[in-house]
Amino acid sequence: MVFLVVLDVLLMVVGGAGIIYQGVCILASLFSHEITFPAAPMDRRYAVLISARNEENVVGNLIDCIRSQTYPSELIDIWLVADNCTDETARVARDKGCHVVERFDSAKVGKGYALTYLLDQMIDKGLEDVYDAYFVFDADNRLDPHYIEEMNKAFQSGFRILTSYRNSVNLSDNWVSSGSALWFIRESRFLNNSRMLFGSSCHVGGTGFMFSREIMKRNRGWKFHLLTEDLEFTMDSVLHGDRVGYCGTAILYDEQPVTFRQSWRQRLRWSKGFLQVFRYYGPALIRRAVRERDFSAVDFTLLLCPFTVLAIVRMVLGLFFALFGFVTWASQLGALVGWASGILMSVLGMMGLAALTIVVERDRIGASNKELLAYVLSFPVYMFSYVPISFQAIFSKAQWKPIEHQGR
Repeated sequence: MVFLVVLDVLLMVVGGAGIIYQGVCILASLFSHEITFPAAPMDRRYAVLISARNEENVVGNLIDCIRSQTYPSELIDIWLVADNCTDETARVARDKGCHVVERFDSAKVGKGYALTYLLDQMIDKGLEDVYDAYFVFDADNRLDPHYIEEMNKAFQSGFRILTSYRNSVNLSDNWVSSGSALWFIRESRFLNNSRMLFGSSCHVGGTGFMFSREIMKRNRGWKFHLLTEDLEFTMDSVLHGDRVGYCGTAILYDEQPVTFRQSWRQRLRWSKGFLQVFRYYGPALIRRAVRERDFSAVDFTLLLCPFTVLAIVRMVLGLFFALFGFVTWASQLGALVGWASGILMSVLGMMGLAALTIVVERDRIGASNKELLAYVLSFPVYMFSYVPISFQAIFSKAQWKPIEHQGR
């Protein structure tokens, strides 16, 4: 039927465009130098925002990293919101000289609500003009000693929103942590770096980013509360015409989930969040892409497009139409064979992408040859687990739940 043909063409166009774009980004990143920023005076005052829920085991490590930065410590204030904590997170932060706000709200759960509460408290204290910009970190993060110095260079070059290079403290733990870590390293090295080369906007990750005082005032604090508040913030910024920058010399280390159950739960929230963001921001992005010819809007429309949902709808409709005789079983069998071939090519492509990421970023990854080979072979398994996760996200009511961190 015509409808199935339209879906097939849509999937082919969207999928093909995404693959081609990824390939162009990889080539651009491989054959161009990483963008760096000129030296800048270290005279801006920054607030570090940390949302923490029962993170007494790890938050001290992050605070120590911030205190030991090459940037003048007297120009960095640390603000932590202890969000529904039942442990000693607030005490640990206070003992280390941080400003601590405690929040208890079982109805509005999640990092977005915690950041809203924290910034509202700061605004109520009359601090909205004290800081030039705000950093956002998760409690389990570690920072390279030059992190804030490097971000300051990019900020003073004119960017009002910035993200950074996201590495991992536990990439070599197992195939789950390595899969997640490689995903973020790939995004930093091959996507955000290339977006900077193209002059388009980058994707703010869930941690390791900053925004200026002007952005904070425009948003009246923090107004993003979907399951992927970072992605929502990025889309809102793109629609306002902001260019989100990337500073690859500012390196952050994140702790990844080590159990498949934790990883599944985390990625289910992300997948549900992507669907939410597409629902609320997708139409506006498409309009901006068409009317303004904004390449960033095109880029993020491809990123948000619910490809898995469309593929599932296509297969279900094909089966349904074949059962009622509207199309032949042979035609649908041919379609399935085509899908199977595509899946096989995707497996090979993902193994190649993992291998390329490891080769290019090996100095930053730091693992043995045996471990690196295992990561290449296991990366497709990690990625294909997104298929059932994406399917579940269509029907589930995923909620924000904290992941227990060990403080590596």
